[in-house]
Amino acid sequence: MLPRRTVLQAPLVLAADRDARADTRKMTLSMHQFTSARAGYRKSLEGWARAGIRNVEPSAGLLDDYLKADTLASAKRILTDNDLKIVSGAIGVTGLWEPNPNFAKNLALFEKRCEQFAELGAPLVYSPCATAGKFTPDDYVRCVDNIRQCAEVARQYQVKIAAEFVRNSTFLASLPTALRLHREAAHPNFGILFDCYHFWSGPSKFEDMDLIKPGEILHAHLNDTQDLPRELLDLHSRVIPGDGVAPLAKILRKLGDRGYSGPISVELFLPRFQEADPFELAKEIQLKCGVVFNEAGV
Repeated sequence: MLPRRTVLQAPLVLAADRDARADTRKMTLSMHQFTSARAGYRKSLEGWARAGIRNVEPSAGLLDDYLKADTLASAKRILTDNDLKIVSGAIGVTGLWEPNPNFAKNLALFEKRCEQFAELGAPLVYSPCATAGKFTPDDYVRCVDNIRQCAEVARQYQVKIAAEFVRNSTFLASLPTALRLHREAAHPNFGILFDCYHFWSGPSKFEDMDLIKPGEILHAHLNDTQDLPRELLDLHSRVIPGDGVAPLAKILRKLGDRGYSGPISVELFLPRFQEADPFELAKEIQLKCGVVFNEAGV
């Protein structure tokens, strides 16, 4: 028989353990710069900062526009002056994962972006797999070398690189394929970007999340899905978390259970979001994401 003191303390121990697990899996809201693309590099970041956003994911395209008249050092000061932390970089380079004749050219551009975003303070950059090419089983063997080359370049700049599976990609469209390639490459500077929209609207299944091991997901994107036939969904079909039909709380809860506890960036493409005032949009997103986070317990 257990001592009476042990029995009385058990609920407190369980509660403390539950709280500790909640702390370790807590996610933090971030903003992807595509969401306020029309505002440009400076205005989007400054508007978000005024709204209380602290984690951001800048875009290479907006950075390039800013650098036409200013410097990389100035771009970094916008982050530091507004108390913003860059959690990931959208480098705008594709063709890194699937075998293709332009890989060497893409790798060189990737190195340039690693250098830029490392200077901005990014710990991570990512590249989506948006190809529509035709592939064979042998290509999934050949691509491992591509992955390792990219990861080695990233290592030189002390950043990590994440591959984003894309719902309509003909090479990397699902979570299981991403996990398989991650494990075969087995490089410490390579991992997976988990996008809720691509996951829920694509060929992945919810039970696929049980395959995730701690540390495999390096970053995540948060977006909801319009109530449309899946055949009609495209890049622009994303809405603010909580405004769509995707079971985001369930997805985030499972993502936390599988060991992810980092930032999660809201990434939207519809003109009504991209043209909105960054401050007002960020306030709305914070409010609605707070509801989703609370429901998910993350």
